[in-house]
Amino acid sequence: MSWRKKLLNTPIIGDVTKKIVSVKVNKDANNIAEHFITFLQPKIANTEAMLTEVHKIRHQVYCDELSFLPCTNDKLEKDSFDKHSIFSLIKHIPSDQYTSCVRLVTSSSPEELLPIEHYCKDSIQHDEFDPALFKREEICEISRLAVKPEFRRRKDDKFKGSATGVISENVYSETELRCFPFIAIGLYMTSASMALKSGMKHAYVMMEPKLARSMKFVGIKFIQIGEPIEYHGKRAPYYINAEIFHSSLTHGFKSLFVEIEKEVAKQLEHEQL
Repeated sequence: MSWRKKLLNTPIIGDVTKKIVSVKVNKDANNIAEHFITFLQPKIANTEAMLTEVHKIRHQVYCDELSFLPCTNDKLEKDSFDKHSIFSLIKHIPSDQYTSCVRLVTSSSPEELLPIEHYCKDSIQHDEFDPALFKREEICEISRLAVKPEFRRRKDDKFKGSATGVISENVYSETELRCFPFIAIGLYMTSASMALKSGMKHAYVMMEPKLARSMKFVGIKFIQIGEPIEYHGKRAPYYINAEIFHSSLTHGFKSLFVEIEKEVAKQLEHEQL
């Protein structure tokens, strides 16, 4: 057992230390919220130019870098689920460049399957989380999260997993929130905001267990509903709903989510004008 764990498990001293760590975590998280809105901006991909950027980023990460999918002549990665998806990007404000993208796959009928239903249905081992149990218009799947190489924060982030938001556990600890990949967190929060505003209550994602642990650091506690399988790397099925999302977010990251919600609401209002 490390000296940190021993200290945290020591009666009285451990309680005080845990409070100090908690204060530090929330302070750092508040700083992250401030830094995020200063340098990064969530964007709803609602124009042809932005959608092209989404497909370019996906090709760069999933085809060129990770080789999970075959390269295409036009350097755009697309699939059949795009037809019923909502797309988001994160823009780096100082450079006016898009850093990353994610999509929220929706469903309006039993024929309009989510990717997890189409490719990985057998991986769901907890029947109570079967998407078929819920109203089709209330389920969605977060997928194709991709972060461009030039926007990964450190040299240590160059390992393959960082392309989809994973934190290197050899480098980062739970209290080193300043090292978090803000972009990946922002993408998940933007997807959550879009899902909630669209009336979707149940979300699924196939992701690496390391990424699930990364998200847990900030209080995004996905429920693992099956064992990892080979699906664009080793990934497991996860579930989250609105209640779990809101109740588990740490204080500082709730502040970040509020800021992202405001930005998404502003863009949606502009669309309706």
